[in-house]
Amino acid sequence: MKTACLDGLWQEGRDFLGVRYPIMCGAMTWISDATLVKAVSDQGGFASLAAGNMPGEALAAEIEKCAGVTKQPFGVNLVTIAPNFPAHKEAAMQSKAPIVIFAGNFPKRNDVAQMKAAGKKVLSFASTDSIADQMVRFGVDGLILEGSEAGGHIGHVSTMILLQQVLFHQPNVPVFVGGGIATGRMIAHLLLMGAAGVQMGTRFVMSEECTAHPNLKARFVRARAREAMSTPEYDKRLPIVAVRALKNKSSEEFGRLQLELIKLLDEGQIGHAEAQYRVESFWMGGLRKAAVEGDVDHGSCMAGQSVGLVDKIQPMKEIFAELIRDAEAELEAVKARLAGISG
Repeated sequence: MKTACLDGLWQEGRDFLGVRYPIMCGAMTWISDATLVKAVSDQGGFASLAAGNMPGEALAAEIEKCAGVTKQPFGVNLVTIAPNFPAHKEAAMQSKAPIVIFAGNFPKRNDVAQMKAAGKKVLSFASTDSIADQMVRFGVDGLILEGSEAGGHIGHVSTMILLQQVLFHQPNVPVFVGGGIATGRMIAHLLLMGAAGVQMGTRFVMSEECTAHPNLKARFVRARAREAMSTPEYDKRLPIVAVRALKNKSSEEFGRLQLELIKLLDEGQIGHAEAQYRVESFWMGGLRKAAVEGDVDHGSCMAGQSVGLVDKIQPMKEIFAELIRDAEAELEAVKARLAGISG
């Protein structure tokens, strides 16, 4: 496929990830497994295995499985606030995965140092400009700039603002952009802005190869962008890492859970650590209910606002062909417009 314009813009991302196309599939708990890693890798993209909160030995086995189904580089996504994070970190350091991605919250300086000492490239999410600055100081090799339009655990700043606060200031490491991306035309313009590549999640859930339950995919087909809502925080004593998911009965249940936990905190019947654990357990269990069991009413249907841009299930090969074709065509159109202006 013709990629002459793209090749001139995304070489940094290709070199960093070691893949043909620096189009990353975000790690989605219960969804981003070895099957999805293979499907994305087979098309020349970069796939991430989601650790979620599986036992450490299970993660080690899944990483080994990924290494067995693809010869292409892939990443392991570690959620720093997961109870099993220490075991995940050890499994990743001992694994064949060349890239480790810290998510959920920002890693400690020592986490980054340990991964680099183990020979891994380190990526970290940045949901604010201050976190981006801190991660660069901690020594990460690259950033994933994720705006609040994304699905799952998110920050509070939109992609549009983060581009101006971080990407335009060139933080001296490759910057990949995620949140609200579903089309090749958008990929083209982000590359023109200086992105090394992009990350998408919702779009890849809609692949035939993705093992997410058919009910979840069908719900995505019907969903509008405004239905992918972010969870509110009711009390600063119970900090919530906001989650964006399709509004349903599960969203209402989470609101009631927060109020119940706040009441228990007021009465001294529960500590902050246990309250936080119950919050995270809700989302881990809720996502499984939707993505694995297919209960899209009571499960957590995590989705980015880009869900409003996808309305069909496609083979992964077709998704990549469409993204790359449209990105290249958009760059050609931009060249033509600029030539017309200069003429």
